[in-house]
Amino acid sequence: CTVIFTRLATRDLHKPISILFCNLAVSDLFTSFSGFWISMLFITKPDITIFGSQDMLAPYALYTTSILSTIYNLLSIGIERYLAVAESMRTRFRVARNHSIAVVFINWVLAFFLGCLPLMGWNCLHAERNISVLYSPFCVNYLVFITLPNVAVAFLVPLFTYLRIIIILRKRKLRMQACGQATGTYKSAETQVARTSISIWLLALVSYAPFFAGVIFDATNQRCHIDLYPGVYIFRNCTAMLITITCLGNPVLYTLKLKALGAKLKALRCLSAPRVRACTI
Repeated sequence: CTVIFTRLATRDLHKPISILFCNLAVSDLFTSFSGFWISMLFITKPDITIFGSQDMLAPYALYTTSILSTIYNLLSIGIERYLAVAESMRTRFRVARNHSIAVVFINWVLAFFLGCLPLMGWNCLHAERNISVLYSPFCVNYLVFITLPNVAVAFLVPLFTYLRIIIILRKRKLRMQACGQATGTYKSAETQVARTSISIWLLALVSYAPFFAGVIFDATNQRCHIDLYPGVYIFRNCTAMLITITCLGNPVLYTLKLKALGAKLKALRCLSAPRVRACTI
């Protein structure tokens, strides 16, 4: 909410990357909200979160949609950063504000379509054979369908984009060194990109790998719900907590300007103070 507020209240939103940052914060907010909804159902009606019911379709669909939107936003940010760095070297394409708005729209449409497939009928409310043990009443084949390609894309695309950014910055630094010019800026940028990319990979690995492992276990498991209680469901809850940690880590990783964020909030507070005094007078 802090990221959304500062992006909307300042003039940073005219930048294409800022639109993607703000949309990432919206996706994280939806993930937190849907996770809270599922947690409340777990507290009030724990049986339906284990054995599944009609009431779990909507919160699980919203949760899936928000996670997919977060993944697509992370991929969009990585591609935008690559195009921004490579723009001055080989390509004439420049990412504009309209491009970012179109990407945000496409991300949400795709996330809603894939996430709401169980609401459209792809569920196992009346079919016990293919039902998921961890996320009833979702079907196992649906979970495999959305997990395998999205997890693969979430790991491979950032690997390509951030490695390419580091290679481009290193080539520029070597070219500057050959010309006898200072390379401190490129060295600092290369270090920051490398640090950010490693942090992104570690956060994604810690957050999504257990969920991926849970889906694989779900697809290969042949036992019923009661036989796996409570250990497997504790693991499921831990995976949800790790995904929530991703929502907290994304603003830190993708802004990396906590001091600047605090300065903007302070500036907004200082700007609002004269207005309050004027209203009082």
